[in-house]
Amino acid sequence: MAQKGCDMITTLEDALKRISELAEENAKLKEELEYYKSKKFAGRQKHDEHWMRSYNDFVVQYESGMTIMEIVGQGAISRRTAYRYKAYYEEMKKMQEKAEEIELQT
Repeated sequence: MAQKGCDMITTLEDALKRISELAEENAKLKEELEYYKSKKFAGRQKHDEHWMRSYNDFVVQYESGMTIMEIVGQGAISRRTAYRYKAYYEEMKKMQEKAEEIELQT
């Protein structure tokens, strides 16, 4: 077991001191990790408030009969996002239909 540098731990007191130092360092690193975990970086984000608002706007337009290209043409979302929303919408519809079917059977 080597301490910082080349010093060897030779006593129980030194070992306990080193354990305390490492625990403190670990706590700081955990705090830093939490900071970076909570930070929003580029890429697909989780379903937060902005995502839900955008998705709900898409659903209203899609259910009113607009095509994907008409929705994309408004400029609020990309074509890729529109197709992701459509896939999510269809999956939610299937789940809702299955739930209603199970409810009717009981």
